[in-house]
Amino acid sequence: MQLYSYFRSSAAYRVRIALNIKGLDYDYLPVNLLQQEHNAERYLARNPQGLVPALQLDSGEVLAQSVAILEWLEETCPEPALLPLDPLQRARIRSMVNSVCCDIHPLCNVGVLNYLREHYQVTGEDLHNWFSTWMHRSFRPIEQALAASNSTYSFGETPCMADVLLVPQVFNARRFAIALDDYPHLQRVVDNCGQLPAFAAAAPERQPDASG
Repeated sequence: MQLYSYFRSSAAYRVRIALNIKGLDYDYLPVNLLQQEHNAERYLARNPQGLVPALQLDSGEVLAQSVAILEWLEETCPEPALLPLDPLQRARIRSMVNSVCCDIHPLCNVGVLNYLREHYQVTGEDLHNWFSTWMHRSFRPIEQALAASNSTYSFGETPCMADVLLVPQVFNARRFAIALDDYPHLQRVVDNCGQLPAFAAAAPERQPDASG
């Protein structure tokens, strides 16, 4: 398999973690978002959405959208599992996944932030406030759920799909200096995940295209 990725992309970060957890080998193909390589004809021919990640299978098929890729990995390579057998617990995990990928990510991704800069001249503190507002709105209920779970990882003693989403999101929060003091359980879970080789190897600074 080939993973088209950008080291700082939280969506690509998710897929790197999942591939590592599943123990699957893949070739890392960097797509530099700052240089607009995702909008180049060559890349759009593979992924017309013009986003990362994209996962090209050995068959030549290309999968896009990180959560769809995670679900495909879970269905085709079920062990180690990212979702439990219990339907209620699966729903709880998917709810947290959606809090990140539906409530935070669409409002705080690089495309939205660039649009705010270019078309509405939103910069500096105002841009930081935009980012932090949507982050905090989802982090508060996530923190409550993690406090109720009170486990090593988000929903138990093994990492699940929620952890795969939380770690990149907290990376973004720390990168943009979002205060996390009110989320001790979130920080604990993310730090526990960071001790695992699958998460550590997926970290942005460990990727071949990483830069300062």
